[in-house]
This record gives sequence, structure tokens and C-alpha cells, in this order.
Amino acid sequence: MFKSLREAIATVRAKDPSARECCDLAVLLNTPGLHAVAIYRMTHALWGRGFIFMARFLSQVARFLTGIEIHPGAKIGKRFFIDHGMGVVIGETAEIGDDVMMYHGVTLGGTGKERGKRHPTIKDGVVIATGAKVLGAIVVGKDARIGANSVVLADVPDGATVVGVPAKVVRVNGKKLPEPEFFI
Repeated sequence: MFKSLREAIATVRAKDPSARECCDLAVLLNTPGLHAVAIYRMTHALWGRGFIFMARFLSQVARFLTGIEIHPGAKIGKRFFIDHGMGVVIGETAEIGDDVMMYHGVTLGGTGKERGKRHPTIKDGVVIATGAKVLGAIVVGKDARIGANSVVLADVPDGATVVGVPAKVVRVNGKKLPEPEFFI
């Protein structure tokens, strides 16, 4: 337990410039993203053991306390960090890899009332900027970047940067794509 707590604090320090100058106790007490993920880890364990009501109830308590809603059925990897956090929603069938960073107002949601896999899969090393909406059973590739307020409705390749509504690929592995030519 203490090892994972130390790893969580180290993750916050590495990814949040405002946390680099304060003590571990300040990080532990003042980082709602850390609180939400810690409670999620408990609710996910309860969910996996069949304690569905208790898992959902505690996830709603966490939502009330942090402003971050993480469904206990979601699957989240190591060193996941939510910066600021308010308004984040992560759906039941969402899968998040290791070393993912997410900012406030992000939604990993579904697109309807279908059953089965209906939320996105986010691969390792992805950064999802403020207000982005990633919707449906799509895959966001390893080390991809999603721009602020983008609406992502299709798969994103590894190393790509997507922006816009709907989101379009503008860079791959840091290299800007040529702009399409339009003829009138």
C-alpha cells in the first residue's frame, strides 16, 4: 500500500509543476485527482468481487468529494494522473493504459445505450487535454495527444496529435502533416 502511495505522489510531482515545490503531505492532501484514483482503486476491487452496490455507492461519494466520476468497472493502469480534475467522467468499459495524463473536463464516454464495450481504450503515454470528449468504443494509440475541447469519434494512431470537432490528425510523431489543398 505504501509503495503505491509513494508511486502516486511521485507521479503527481513528475507531471504537475505546482507540486514540485511542496512536501509529500501537501501533495497527498491537495490533489483531488490522486484522491479520485485512490478511491477508484478500492471501488474497482469491490466491483471485481461482486460488491456492485457498495462499489457504485463509494464511487458516487468520490464524485461528490472530488468532482471526478470514475466508474468502478473501468480499467486503469499505473501512474494515471488527473490534473485539476473537476468534471472528468470515465465510463464503465473505458480502459486506460499506463502513464496517461488527463486534464479537467474530459469525458471518456459512450455514444448510445448499446451493451458491451462502449467506451474508449486509451493506450500508454496518452495526454488528453482540457475539455476533450473521447466517445465510443474507439482506440487512442500509444503516446497520442488529444487537443483541448476536441471531440474524438474515431481511432487515433500511435504518436498522433488530434484537434478539432470532430478531431482530425494534425501531427504524427511530432511532425506536422501537410495541409490538404482545396480547389474551388
